[in-house]
Amino acid sequence: MSAVAEVLSTVAHNPDPRGSDLPTCPVCADSMVAAEASAYLTDNIISYLWTCDTCGYGFVTKHALKRIACN
Repeated sequence: MSAVAEVLSTVAHNPDPRGSDLPTCPVCADSMVAAEASAYLTDNIISYLWTCDTCGYGFVTKHALKRIACN
C-alpha cells in the first residue's frame, strides 16, 4: 500500500492542547487521537505525522512553541 503525505498548517487556539483540538482526517473526517511520530525542528517548531486508521491518509502538522523568559 502506498502512502501519501501532505503538510497542513495549524494554529493552536489554546496554549495547551486539548482533546477537542486534535485533528480529524481531511478525507474521511475520522477523529485522530495520537500522532504516529513527532520531530523537533529548528526555531522551536514541532512537526507531527498523522495517519488515519480508517482510510490510511497521512498528513503533517507543524506547531510553534513560545519561548518562556526566566528572570
